[in-house]
Amino acid sequence: MRSALVIGGGIGGLTAAVGLHRTGWRVDVRERGSDPPSTGTGLCLPPEALRALDSLGVGDKTRRTALRHPDVPVRRPDGTALGVLGAAGAYLATRPELLRVLASALPPGTIRFSSPADLSTAGDFDVVIGADGVHSGVRGALFGTGVRRVGAVAWWGTSAVPVPVGGETWGRGAKVRLTPRADGRTDWHALVADRHDPSADEHTPAAPRTTDDPARPFADWHDPIPRLLAESTDLSRHDPLHLPPLPTYVRGRVALLGDAAHAATPDLGRGACEAIVDGVVLATCLTAPDTGAALRAYDRARRRRTQRLAFLSRRLNALATTGRATALRDTALRVALALRPHPERPWSHDLEPDELAG
Repeated sequence: MRSALVIGGGIGGLTAAVGLHRTGWRVDVRERGSDPPSTGTGLCLPPEALRALDSLGVGDKTRRTALRHPDVPVRRPDGTALGVLGAAGAYLATRPELLRVLASALPPGTIRFSSPADLSTAGDFDVVIGADGVHSGVRGALFGTGVRRVGAVAWWGTSAVPVPVGGETWGRGAKVRLTPRADGRTDWHALVADRHDPSADEHTPAAPRTTDDPARPFADWHDPIPRLLAESTDLSRHDPLHLPPLPTYVRGRVALLGDAAHAATPDLGRGACEAIVDGVVLATCLTAPDTGAALRAYDRARRRRTQRLAFLSRRLNALATTGRATALRDTALRVALALRPHPERPWSHDLEPDELAG
């Protein structure tokens, strides 16, 4: 029986673990955290992510714990509509619920918490999967490449203020996204341009922030944004980060996936989706008897697609946080939304059948 060490027990790591377990691999998941997360904001699961979960036998269980994704209205700070982004077939799930669903498809004891691991502990495993997130130690050991800031500061939070539809609001140098949850609460993400060198790496201290109060830049925006941001729990602040393109996601018997391979700004909302698809494609490729050829097939299937999405997300981040020519930007955004893809296929990066076939 072939064996795999999965370093990181997040969404991508558990997806890969479930896929490998279903095809006869022995899997050992090492997670540095002491317990599964109990809190976390909503994640968008577009149709290709759900089809990938269906291939693992957990799609229906995921849908039962999630909420159908409403279409996303896009507005200006005064409430003027710019357009609507279709979300046909997509669901909204919370990170803890999705992780519980994935963990339930693995044998007891597969996931070891409080168990950090690196390449020095890989032992005699046939494959090592680096799924250890945006600050990946596996990636650092292989390539020495770290993430970079993008010149913005962001906050995440959850509010008891209900927002049935949610949506995005774009202002001058700032953006807010509201996401309804199945429990009636609302997740939100606020982004504001910040003053520091966007080329600095993750270890370079940031310059003083524009503000330490997430509600202040949005005090005069349309309802319910000011009230929602002011009445929030689970508040966290972070620097949006992106990863420069790697030359490969595979080196020897080690493969990277998810944020470890292609960390992107959150502007496209596809982090969870791409990690899920990475995990399914990797596990599917590894059904082939030649492990080296299987890993190379995974790299061919996923690297170009995910790096293109990361680039687009970075450009969208720059567009959202610009402080200049916002009227021209809003006009372009209105036209782009009016010319969006067919409502039955609103997500342009769909999973191709041959990608699942490896």
